[in-house]
Amino acid sequence: MAPETNAPDFMGLAGLLTEDERQVQAAVARFVDERVLPIIADCFEHERFPRELVPEMAALGLFGPTFHDYGCAGLSNVAYGLIMMELERGDSGLRSFASVQSGLVMHPVHTYGSAEQKQRWLPALAKADAIGCFGLTEPDGGSDPGTMKTHARRAGGDWILNGAKMWITNGTVADVAVVWARTDDGVRGFLVERGTPGYTARDIQHKFSLRASVTSELFFEDCRVPEESRLPLAEGLGAPLSCLTQARYGIAWGAIGAAQACYREALAFAQQRVLFGQTLVKKQVVQQRLAEMLRRISTAQLLAWQLGRLKDAGTLHHTQVSLAKWNNVRMALDVARDARDLLGAGGISVECCPIRHALNLESVITYEGTETIHQLIVGRQITGEDAF
Repeated sequence: MAPETNAPDFMGLAGLLTEDERQVQAAVARFVDERVLPIIADCFEHERFPRELVPEMAALGLFGPTFHDYGCAGLSNVAYGLIMMELERGDSGLRSFASVQSGLVMHPVHTYGSAEQKQRWLPALAKADAIGCFGLTEPDGGSDPGTMKTHARRAGGDWILNGAKMWITNGTVADVAVVWARTDDGVRGFLVERGTPGYTARDIQHKFSLRASVTSELFFEDCRVPEESRLPLAEGLGAPLSCLTQARYGIAWGAIGAAQACYREALAFAQQRVLFGQTLVKKQVVQQRLAEMLRRISTAQLLAWQLGRLKDAGTLHHTQVSLAKWNNVRMALDVARDARDLLGAGGISVECCPIRHALNLESVITYEGTETIHQLIVGRQITGEDAF
């Protein structure tokens, strides 16, 4: 069979998937084609998160899909990656929502929570009866969470939180925030519910990236939470960092979807655009550029697939996730920019997806660890030297 180039799946990734994984991808792809793509450009232009899609995503089992309990689907990590890829083919903001709900909220509750916390929150989060956010990044500390200023002190059987978090996806729509704070015993995690006195959230406005996503600031002023709201098994900075590994894994897959969308649009445009008496696809330089996009996408697909198989086998190392996040998001941003250029002047319009994806990817390449941070994580692994 000839390689598939419009999807694109030049190296036959579909043949490496199980039947269940292919069905999951097909279902999410239909959802994106039918429900996301018709509205997402308008959402991006008017800075609106399409919250009406969230119940449909829950009905498809897209939240916490790798868990085998609490009403979750029990899918493979490769299937989860395919979900992220298809969602980001729609928009990075939609994938960000799902990444946070699954990797940054359900994962810490499932991994570090008490039996009571799991029973209360995981079924609700899976069904989107509750929405969560993850409070780690602070105004003065992004790439260095060790400088965390938010702190919690004991007050009888409660904890008093003070501090602020910034660039928090889902912040103002969240029913519960997973908040990380410094204590006398080290970093600890807390589940802070909407409406708790002393806890407020505020949207960050005037963004030129992730405009179809809710991005917020969180503030804690003598915010009292009970001991029962502390994640009992989360001890030290390693706990929130393990959550970031989950999110970075999803990003490594998601970025491929954004690149695929840009490649498809650039190829379709080049096939019909006539310049100097010929369609663009008959120009050597255009074929070279399209082939380069395809090469990068194909490499990223195979890297993500191997990453997923390692994760399913339980042998994945966090530095491998760093390499994949770094490689795949850089690939997607480069593809989006080149696709925008191939579309000419019309490429700056919101009616064309590459400019939207390119703007979104400027955030994706920064959050959950900047490109430089991931380079240094990989560098430390191969040299044994810390160069942060």
